[in-house]
Amino acid sequence: MSNAKQQVQEILQEVSDDATLEDIQYHIYVREKIEDGLQDLQEGRVIDQEEIEKRMSRWLGK
Repeated sequence: MSNAKQQVQEILQEVSDDATLEDIQYHIYVREKIEDGLQDLQEGRVIDQEEIEKRMSRWLGK
């Protein structure tokens, strides 16, 4: 896995030349959240669809 500086450099290479700072921040945020999710998956911190549906029905009173 590359370090943070390398990851930002990759993002900068991928975005268009007219990208705003907000665009770049968004791309960094999305990449970080994807990596967080993949890490959760590897460490078993996931909830299956059936359990989510049970929880949602309790929350919504169905």
